[in-house]
Amino acid sequence: MVAVIIRIWAGQVTADRIEEFCAHLTSQVLPQLGRTDGCLGGELLRSVAEDGHRVLVVSRWRDEEALRGYAGPMWRIRPVWSEGELHYLMHPPEVTHFMPITAPATL
Repeated sequence: MVAVIIRIWAGQVTADRIEEFCAHLTSQVLPQLGRTDGCLGGELLRSVAEDGHRVLVVSRWRDEEALRGYAGPMWRIRPVWSEGELHYLMHPPEVTHFMPITAPATL
């Protein structure tokens, strides 16, 4: 069993809704994620490309069981989003998972 899993939720946001969507993720989604059993933390990233409309929610999870509890049995391929969030997105979000090989570096 993998000890920690890093989940990356990626979405392409419509240009006119990026600020509103980032505010929604910051005020609603991340706090809720933080209260979810097995979630070890998360952060919101926004692209620095000129269009700047791609966002990532990077979360760390205790194990597969925690992710199954959060996202269901298809956690490996099923992104989680609310129906209300779809009007911000250009298309449904994608999700990928990684396992850490080393601890985060302290500089």
